[in-house]
Amino acid sequence: MPLTRKRLIIDLKERKVLYEEIGLEERKKFLGGRGLNISKLIRMTGKNTDPLGPDNVLIIGGGLLNGLYFGRLNISAKSPESGYLGDSNIGGYFPSELARCGIGQIIITGRSEEPVYIVINNDNIEIKKASHLWGLDTYDTQVRIREELKCPDAKILCIGPAGENLVRFASVASGYKSMAGRTGMGAVFGSKNLKAIVAIGSKPFHIFDPSMFQKTIISVTEKLMKTGWAKALGRFGSPLLLHYANEKGFLSYKYHQKTHIGRDAESLEAEALDKYATGMVACSGCPVHCRHRYKSSSKFGLLKGEGPEYASISSFGNQLGNLDLEAVLHLVGICNRLGIDTISGGGYIGWILTLYERGIIDEKLTGLKLEWGNVDAIEKLLYKIAKREEFGDIVADGVFATRKLPEEAKRYLMHIKNISIEMTDERVVKAFALGLATATRGCCHMRSRVSIDVVQYPRDLLARFYGGYVGESYKEYTGKSRMVHWHEVFNAMIDSIGICRFASVFSSINAIDYEDVSKLLYSATGINLTPLELKELGERIYTLERLYIVREGITRKDDTLPDHYFDVPVPDGPSKGHFIDRKEFQKMLDEYYELHGWDDDGVPTKETIIKLGLEEYCEN
Repeated sequence: MPLTRKRLIIDLKERKVLYEEIGLEERKKFLGGRGLNISKLIRMTGKNTDPLGPDNVLIIGGGLLNGLYFGRLNISAKSPESGYLGDSNIGGYFPSELARCGIGQIIITGRSEEPVYIVINNDNIEIKKASHLWGLDTYDTQVRIREELKCPDAKILCIGPAGENLVRFASVASGYKSMAGRTGMGAVFGSKNLKAIVAIGSKPFHIFDPSMFQKTIISVTEKLMKTGWAKALGRFGSPLLLHYANEKGFLSYKYHQKTHIGRDAESLEAEALDKYATGMVACSGCPVHCRHRYKSSSKFGLLKGEGPEYASISSFGNQLGNLDLEAVLHLVGICNRLGIDTISGGGYIGWILTLYERGIIDEKLTGLKLEWGNVDAIEKLLYKIAKREEFGDIVADGVFATRKLPEEAKRYLMHIKNISIEMTDERVVKAFALGLATATRGCCHMRSRVSIDVVQYPRDLLARFYGGYVGESYKEYTGKSRMVHWHEVFNAMIDSIGICRFASVFSSINAIDYEDVSKLLYSATGINLTPLELKELGERIYTLERLYIVREGITRKDDTLPDHYFDVPVPDGPSKGHFIDRKEFQKMLDEYYELHGWDDDGVPTKETIIKLGLEEYCEN
């Protein structure tokens, strides 16, 4: 049964391995995944913890229902990219395989003196030498490990050269395209000389009420697959979102110079992938099948992989002035092999291209003609970033690259809490803007993106769904705090149960919701949490994350947006003239804090801490 999965604690310095029970009360308070991770991270790291030092802790937490229905996990640590909360979610097949090993969470401490990888084969744990794997990309690493272990079905988390060389926005990879991208968790792997973690599991699952669980699975899946959103995802994948971003004017072109590029965007839209796709595949236990698998010859040679997601296409497409889909597939494939987060990577490169265009940096410094759409130069820069060579060594530091660039460079860098701005431009969609500003891990659309607000549900229906008026349009400020708060809390719970964001309430109010999770949880584990109790659980997780970043020094002044969003109206297109009004933004922030039960500076109140049972995590 999921409740019998244990916590595996590995000290890389001392080569010690310890198992620990995960108590029932822990599960009831945090479930698993993201929730269980933050409950440990806040205790095991402090304000003085160096994100790239041996005292940082690496936590890998599986969703409670992994292996039964869907399968996702969170990788958490203090972030090398931001210096604050590091947390990234990943799907694929590793999360369910780890569950089959009887493991619910892994905590890795210390630093190995030499490169290693960890093999978890049911109850057998080995720490093996990995010097011969150091330098390999993520694809070759997985191939070599499977050959070495003589286990073609082994599931693997690993890093590429970017993680080894402590690129601050390095990702952790599994398979062709499953990536724990944001906040630099790959660099934490590298700082510990940890190349990979392998899971080989065959333990049976024991379900609390098999008959009820089967009926619930069927009912929830039928409900999900009837939604237009799930049907569209199964046909087009997340790239379908690029069309809507362009049509509504919240696409970022050339690092937020424009938000709409008309029919030029068609070259990057979902239908354009049909030329290269060989079919659609899914992560473990998912009925939607939203990721493309592609294989095609091209001017760059053989293109082979899975995806890419909308965020990756947009980050290395329109964001960089590149409207060549083959070039996007090529560049995203390079990122996945090197272990570079495509969202942050595309964001930082967009900033660098802006500096080059404005003459703030030049070819003498960069060694490359870093012009918009120059695919050859962007490719070379990616390799230099991953290897920390020449100018790439500067860019590899993310926001901290400003220390080595002309002072004026800071003016054009767009970030929130030290995490790069993303591939969309939120000046017209007010809920999106607030969500980016308040996300606990820094600039992040996946913490709270209110996609429902832009798909044109009847506003009275949305008011009933969210429990209050949410305005007449996504362009308004009214009610957006309520929407962002709802999704922050809900998503924290969903990440802890292990269900994919796209299958839950994201772009459809008829997808998997609190009531569905309550039924799934009870029939699988016997834990009886009502929808209201699950909502409180999500609030507990999100508030604990807030306590973490408050301890690190985050205040109200950090819950903001780049000046560009406030000071520069959108120049043309469907969102022409839109910007974020500073006074209206502060009003949204006031309402948002009140909904969470935080004070005027964004600090959770004593009453809220007591209500959520978080007293033990507070220093005073």
